Amino acid sequence: MKRLLQAAAILLLTVVVAVALFTTIAHAAQVVAQISLSAQRMQVFVDGRPKHTWKVSTARPGYRTPTGTFKPYMLSPNHRSSLYGGAPMPYSIFFSGNYAIHGSTEVKHLGRPASHGCVRLHPNNAAKLYSLVQQNGRSNTTILIRN
Repeated sequence: MKRLLQAAAILLLTVVVAVALFTTIAHAAQVVAQISLSAQRMQVFVDGRPKHTWKVSTARPGYRTPTGTFKPYMLSPNHRSSLYGGAPMPYSIFFSGNYAIHGSTEVKHLGRPASHGCVRLHPNNAAKLYSLVQQNGRSNTTILIRN
């Protein structure tokens, strides 16, 4: 009887763990941040449905924002630039080398090129995007940057 109870407990634990894993995986949405350099706008899609449209600032003349399809490789909620005098980069989502999507205090420049190459957002919007990426995972997030 004792062995039967142990086997039942192990089976129950296995089922609970499997359900928890499946539930976590099943609830991860696909997040796409699509940036238009010409429009200086970002559209965020969750599972193919439009969720947000925000003004951004990308590279000003003399600098470049890389174009292409990227996966975030690092998240940093309170990042400071090692290249530009410790400038605050809240809610940084790094996608290519030192390039990131991040919040900016220079909100008056949003909607036109103003950065050294990063994609700048209003800090509130950067926090929303950061949260979406954190909740759904870097592997379920795609960053598309087009001219």
